[in-house]
Amino acid sequence: MEAVLLCSRVVPRGTSLERNRKLSFRHLNKHLKCSSLPADSRNTPFLRSFEAIKGPSSLRYPPSPVRKGSSFLPKCSISTSTVSDSDNPFLSKFRQLVNKVFQLKVKPFDAVKLALLLSISTLAAKKIVTLAFDPFFWMYFSWTWLFWPWFIALGLAGYGVYCFRKHWLGEANAFEQLGIVTSVFTWLTLVPPAYFNGYLEGWPFVFFLAYHYFFFFNVSVRKRLYGDYYARTHDPKWDVNTPLWSRVLFGVGVMVGHWLAAFEGPELHRLPGGWANVGIWGLITVTMLMHYDSTLYLARYSEKVVVPTAVVQFGPYRWVRHPIYASTMLLFAAYCTALRAPLSLLFLVAVCLVYYSKKAKLEEELMVESFGEKYLDYADKVRHKFIPFVY
Repeated sequence: MEAVLLCSRVVPRGTSLERNRKLSFRHLNKHLKCSSLPADSRNTPFLRSFEAIKGPSSLRYPPSPVRKGSSFLPKCSISTSTVSDSDNPFLSKFRQLVNKVFQLKVKPFDAVKLALLLSISTLAAKKIVTLAFDPFFWMYFSWTWLFWPWFIALGLAGYGVYCFRKHWLGEANAFEQLGIVTSVFTWLTLVPPAYFNGYLEGWPFVFFLAYHYFFFFNVSVRKRLYGDYYARTHDPKWDVNTPLWSRVLFGVGVMVGHWLAAFEGPELHRLPGGWANVGIWGLITVTMLMHYDSTLYLARYSEKVVVPTAVVQFGPYRWVRHPIYASTMLLFAAYCTALRAPLSLLFLVAVCLVYYSKKAKLEEELMVESFGEKYLDYADKVRHKFIPFVY
């Protein structure tokens, strides 16, 4: 029964009350609880089964004075089954949130900016999640067959520019210097073949690692001699550099040469494998050994790895006067050979010869100024600068 009205003057059948009080049932949407019945009448099993539960918003009537022998209405309490708005947990949390917003005193323009930022973040997150669960994005990812993600290349390039700016200001740490090198070598060895092929395979990965290993030979020599990787202060006159425009043109020429090699060569999956690549591995090995020996011999006869204390005539210096520059050209030649790009090889060698010839001339003038006849005798004995028996 949905509602019960107790304490009426009509007594249900089978129920006895004192003073001829009668009890009836009426269908209401309220629960009325009688509180003026005698204790012995309220303890009957029938009434106990019909006592209503007191709700949170009960309406209580104040007690009225009772005179002996007079008739009166019972004192009842009314409770509803509905819940007030103040006790609704959702509405209370919403009010708390609104109060916090008003306490922050957010301006309308700030609210618009916050909403715009939230919308952009949501859209970016949706795009990333969609891309991450796209099978066509991941189907080519492996060490031998890699679909090229352009957003990684562009992000790495931006980070490289940022690190280079800090390096130009003298504020870059070791990790940021590594970021510059990795960004440059990515756009030299990985991005060009990935752009023209749509995937990466084989040799680009090899030369990406080889370029890093080649570049960090100088750093490893410092570690071997001094126990750390940092350059020492020295006389700035030994920091021989060509004009800025010459260095910029050299960097552009090297970048163009690598892109031409990727464009000129066949598709990566058509490059021959097996024993046909033994010569390329031999070129890489000779390049690494030549560069390492040249750097090590030069460091042993130099103060703080930069300032020479004697004319080095051992190791690769017996064949050419500038073996470090020669090993760099040999590394570029090995890259073009691996991609089967002979015209790009000639272009890169020409760019290197023009730039390194100017830089080598400045260095030799400084060596003659410092060592005089000793270096002139060495130059007469070793007549070739970069390529043995050729140039």
